[in-house]
Order: sequence, then structure tokens, then C-alpha cells
Amino acid sequence: MTAQSVVTILQALEEAGIAVWLDGGWGVDALLEAQTREHSDLDLILDRDSGAALDARLRELGFARTNDGEHSFVMSHPELGSVDVHGVRFDARGFGAFDLPGGGEWPFPPSAFAGSGTVAGVSVRCLSAEAQVQCHGQGYEPTARDLQDMAHLQERFGVVLPLALCPQRTSSW
Repeated sequence: MTAQSVVTILQALEEAGIAVWLDGGWGVDALLEAQTREHSDLDLILDRDSGAALDARLRELGFARTNDGEHSFVMSHPELGSVDVHGVRFDARGFGAFDLPGGGEWPFPPSAFAGSGTVAGVSVRCLSAEAQVQCHGQGYEPTARDLQDMAHLQERFGVVLPLALCPQRTSSW
């Protein structure tokens, strides 16, 4: 997924009035305002009530669904790449909640959706650095890329990383 693909997708969604927040690798790079590595996909967060509109707009661009979740799904395009979509239910206070497999929900405060950054010089909404840490620290074994992304966020924003996201070094004491 190239920076130009990200911009093309985001501009198409913006034109359709669909608000999204970048998550994952592109979300981190947007916060850092620089592309730090290659990306295999684009992770997007949106109000789950906008999922059908996003699906329709991406289909207009030539995307097709590659899996069929109700509020989380993947759409792919032969040239632009894959978009991993995660729908969030917002309450009146601005808290967003992700539905968890098997029931339950994972709430995020309004500040999680207050992040902003740039991709290829274009201003974008993204999850905050703190929310990125929370998302990367749950539910899977972090990769070397994840650890590097988190190290960049810690260096730039001073976020506290859970132990699972801290690269471990051997002591030279």
C-alpha cells in the first residue's frame, strides 16, 4: 500500500462524507508525519453506521470484499491494495466501542479519536499515539515492525509502552 494509494482512498471517502481514522502502520506513520516503512494494507476505523457507505464508495473505486464481517471487514483492489475496516459504535459522549468476538466491547475515550497527522503532505485523522499503543498491545504477538512502530511513538510522543511492546536488550552492566 503506497502513500498515494492511501491519499486516493481517503480523498474518495472524504468526498463521500465518510469520516475515518487511520490505525495500524499508516496511523503510526501519519502521527510521525513520515513514512517509516513499507505497508501491506491500510487500517481504517469508522463509525460502524458508515460501513455500508464506505463499502459502496470503495466498490465504486474497484474494491471488492475479501471477507464478510458485519462491522469489521477487508476490501481489496488489484492496484490500490487492501483496506482493513473496523467499525466502532460511538455513544453520545464520544466514546467509541469495538465489539469483541464472542461478546463484550472494548471502549475508547474521545481522546483516542483526536489524533491527526499527514500522509504524503495531506492532513488526515488518525488514532492518537496512546490509542495506537493500546491497539498494538492487545490480542496478538507483536512483530518486529510493531515494536519499531511503538518505539517511534515513544520517542516522538513520550507514550508509555506496556512491557510486551518494549524491545528487550541485553544488559551491558
